[in-house]
Amino acid sequence: QVQLVESGGGLVQAGGSLRLSCVASGRTFSNYAMGWFRQAPGLEREFVAAINWNGRNTYYRDSVKGRFTISRDNAKNTVYLQMNSLKPEDTAVYYCARSRFIGSGLGSNKALDYNYWGQGTQVTVSS
Repeated sequence: QVQLVESGGGLVQAGGSLRLSCVASGRTFSNYAMGWFRQAPGLEREFVAAINWNGRNTYYRDSVKGRFTISRDNAKNTVYLQMNSLKPEDTAVYYCARSRFIGSGLGSNKALDYNYWGQGTQVTVSS
């Protein structure tokens, strides 16, 4: 069983930065693409970013391109989401997730393509 634990959320003013971390249990972390999703109150969960198994390929939703950076450290079983120039509309619970496909390519923007999820960490951006 894989466990994912996020941290790093909090309250920040618009224009500020936060760095989210997600630590995975188990020895197969480096075999899978990872993703970050978010869910605001009353809205569906949406894709934020994905990274392939070796960190060389990344993929973002349009609204965070140029502001967010996803990265990973396979030696530490950790994936990160660096968030800069935060906006109030970035307010949400942020979840990391592991792809259900071993050795997959870039990583998917579809929640159904991930089968392990963390508990989420709250990010609140004040105006």
